[in-house]
Amino acid sequence: MASIIGRKMSSNSDTDQQPLTHLSQITSDWLTAALTRSGAITRGAVASFELDSGQGHWSANATISINYTADAQGALPRKLFLKMVKTDLDGESFSESEVTYYARDYVNVPHAPLLRCYHAVYSAEQQRYHLLLDDVSETHRTAKHQTPTLEYGLALAEALAILHAGWWGAKVGTSMHSAAHIKNFVAIAEPGCEHILQHCSAELAPQAATLLRDLFVHHPQALIARAQDKAGFTLIHGDVGAGNILVPHSGARPLYLIDRQPFNWSLTTWLGVYDLAYAVVLDWPTEIRRQCERAMLEQYHVQLNQEGVRDYSWERVLSDYRLCVAMSVYIATEYCRGGINERWRPVWWAMLQRALTACKDWECQALW
Repeated sequence: MASIIGRKMSSNSDTDQQPLTHLSQITSDWLTAALTRSGAITRGAVASFELDSGQGHWSANATISINYTADAQGALPRKLFLKMVKTDLDGESFSESEVTYYARDYVNVPHAPLLRCYHAVYSAEQQRYHLLLDDVSETHRTAKHQTPTLEYGLALAEALAILHAGWWGAKVGTSMHSAAHIKNFVAIAEPGCEHILQHCSAELAPQAATLLRDLFVHHPQALIARAQDKAGFTLIHGDVGAGNILVPHSGARPLYLIDRQPFNWSLTTWLGVYDLAYAVVLDWPTEIRRQCERAMLEQYHVQLNQEGVRDYSWERVLSDYRLCVAMSVYIATEYCRGGINERWRPVWWAMLQRALTACKDWECQALW
């Protein structure tokens, strides 16, 4: 069954009940209906529009520049971003997670760092979905185009805490991952470790190679043991890389977290500080990480408290972050699960070096 998810997103039109598959399906009438249902048009209509198409890793997309009739009233967004996704990826898949991310999970969370969503449809039968979002390209860019700063890091910590607080602890109890799911998450990345050790061991320091081997042997059990206690667990983003964070051209706020697209093997309910570790350990230059991460963790903890989370101590923040720092190694090695990934080598090699250094900094081997 296809579903439209979120506030003011229901319709009796068969067309509106199905995900878009091609840009030719967009019309002025379709845009008018979507924006009217979302409350962005309270009077009048879309008179005309222009499309500029693009392509993401897993999606087709377009920016839509809109002109309205002279009598139009409402928010009347002038520029929108349309994302169309096919969720079946040859044995792996996306669920409706990104649709619910924008249109359900945080609609009642004040100041949630999400783009406004005007229309969202997911179809399990078609294995497709689409999203119609605010386009903020005139004011924002992805974080991969800037050098991290403490100001930006604190803004990111605040944003993640706001998202995490709404799904904290007991609220995620029924969606906690089993030991089998956790083992499978690690198993997806483990072949990459073997390929890297086989082909790149000469480029690794001896202690780094030992850490890499030991981590895959011992660390998964530490994750399974930690998952027996719900404290600190929440609905996570799971892929807070620099390319999925939109930051202002000037200043650090507001920022937006985009592209929550977990694979069917991903961890979706997990320790909240995993999102912070993912962002900082994998993408930030090591020296900047060392200078900023403790202040970011402190800000994350303060913001959680301000959002009403009272059962998560500072000591637990640090111990959970340490556990999640080691998980960053899995993200780097997964790139090579099918063999050494030469195309993306500059990306995963830098991630691996940063992750192994962070493991040493945080003495992660003491976890086992």
